[in-house]
Amino acid sequence: MIPTKTIEELIIKHSTLEKDLSSGNLDNKLFAEKSKEYSDVNEIISNAKKYLSFENEKKELEKILEDNTDKELKNMAELELVELKSQHEINEKKLKLFLLPKDEADKKNAIIEIRAGTGGLEASLFASDLFKMYEKVSNKKKWSLELISISRSDAGGLKEVIASIKGANIYSTLKYESGVHRVQRVPDTETQGRVHTSAATVAVLPEVEEVDLKINDSDLRIDVFRAGGPGGQSVNTTDSAVRITHIPTGLSVSQQDEKSQHKNKAKGMKILRARLYEFERSRIDQERSQDRKTKIGTGDRSERIRTYNFPQGRVTDHRINLTLHKLEEFLEGEAFDEMIESLTLQAQEESLSNLK
Repeated sequence: MIPTKTIEELIIKHSTLEKDLSSGNLDNKLFAEKSKEYSDVNEIISNAKKYLSFENEKKELEKILEDNTDKELKNMAELELVELKSQHEINEKKLKLFLLPKDEADKKNAIIEIRAGTGGLEASLFASDLFKMYEKVSNKKKWSLELISISRSDAGGLKEVIASIKGANIYSTLKYESGVHRVQRVPDTETQGRVHTSAATVAVLPEVEEVDLKINDSDLRIDVFRAGGPGGQSVNTTDSAVRITHIPTGLSVSQQDEKSQHKNKAKGMKILRARLYEFERSRIDQERSQDRKTKIGTGDRSERIRTYNFPQGRVTDHRINLTLHKLEEFLEGEAFDEMIESLTLQAQEESLSNLK
């Protein structure tokens, strides 16, 4: 049950925001902030008002049932009471979800890192398949995907790829993708028709602006060197490659895709900021939730989260025991939303159950 005071405060907040926005006394920045806040609260305000009026409406219907002998009227009151209680449960759930602590990173853009894991060449081919899947999802959602760095393997696979994805609510959609993705299929090089298992890791990090995270120059060690190609050959005659190390945490980023040292440093700092931000978020989350174990997990990239089984044409998410027999559609980005919606719903259910 949600405290009445909490709901009353929400209604007062809605009214106050309405007055502030119509006052004409706000500058553009504050007006934009309050407009966004009002829009969020406005979506739930009717549920809040109905939630508060529930007890009075329930008492009125119960009084009709107690005091009235008219059968038809009593039947109508009974039906209304059932409907009222059902709607009250819906209102309560919506309000609880709205009142859950917001993840400030949910509306940020994302940096996605995909690396081939166990399985040699087949793992690199699978890493390439995953990247293509996220490209297709981005295209369907009108997101903008920009490569930051890429390392190719033989036969068209990927050893590693890092990309920035920009658009609406990117991180909230992709954050449950972090972890180990496992593939089971017969490689093209397999002559006996045996199914091989290989894996790739995915890490999804919120993209962080400089204003979100202050990094002291004194905490950084920056090394420059010549970019190297396959077999150790130099692909550049100048020291354009950059390695940035954050001394307090030991986190390190190397960037050599650009011919300009300045551009490599800028890309490297973008990745480093995202990793530092996520590092700190993970530390705080662990401190807050040492006694809570969730099915969805914490986005730990060592956690096996999903299996893509080609012989059976299925994709299974192990955190919510959901299997979709739509593997090809999933890799084309067609059934991706179905999986994400199920993961999001499960995460919300877990958060609700953890409310004290």
